[in-house]
Amino acid sequence: MHRNSILPAVVERVGQRRGGIPVFGCLDSKRTAHIVVDLQNGFMAPGAVAEIAEAREIVPTVNRISQAVRAAGGLVVYIQNTFDDVAIRTWSTYFNHFCSPARRQLMIEAFTPGSDGHAVWPGLEVLPQDLKVQKRRFGAFVPGASDLHEILQARDIDTLIITGTASQVCCESTARDAMMLNYKVFFVADANATFTDEEHNSTLSAMAYTFCDVIEADALVELIQQDQMAVA
Repeated sequence: MHRNSILPAVVERVGQRRGGIPVFGCLDSKRTAHIVVDLQNGFMAPGAVAEIAEAREIVPTVNRISQAVRAAGGLVVYIQNTFDDVAIRTWSTYFNHFCSPARRQLMIEAFTPGSDGHAVWPGLEVLPQDLKVQKRRFGAFVPGASDLHEILQARDIDTLIITGTASQVCCESTARDAMMLNYKVFFVADANATFTDEEHNSTLSAMAYTFCDVIEADALVELIQQDQMAVA
């Protein structure tokens, strides 16, 4: 597991701006969605092309959050990184410039729908009422990425919980854009993962500065349970 920390300068500055790292203090569980980002075989299986070993360590915590969200009447959504023909055609900047030809081919093979790499990691508890949404960009909310925003708006969702991998790429991109679309966003420090603590903690610092409520899973589950008791 990552050793989570937020830069002291960010903690100090945020304290001056709003009084501390926590932002919201409560949530409406029935208007909350747990967005599980890219926890797929292509990122998690040993030896996979884009393996992030730390991502396997967060699975029990991700499952626990999903259980709490479902029990409180919220929604669980599994996002799947997708490199199909549409993605390749419309996102040529990434495929042509940020991957070597060999890497590009391996990534496309891994994340084509129907491939083993594209599938959700089997250790995740995916229930029939949960949703799966394919995305064609790092962030799920940018134009051309997915229909996640429309799905959430149709269900009157206003609060998102972000977990998954990689912390500083797809998770951070999704969280940033979600806040810009006026969602309240909780970024779970111990349920996101990437390659190193340094990369992970840089994201926690950026998210805490002005985008998200950066929170530990225990505190988040407590907020969900408090909301349940308040409406019981």
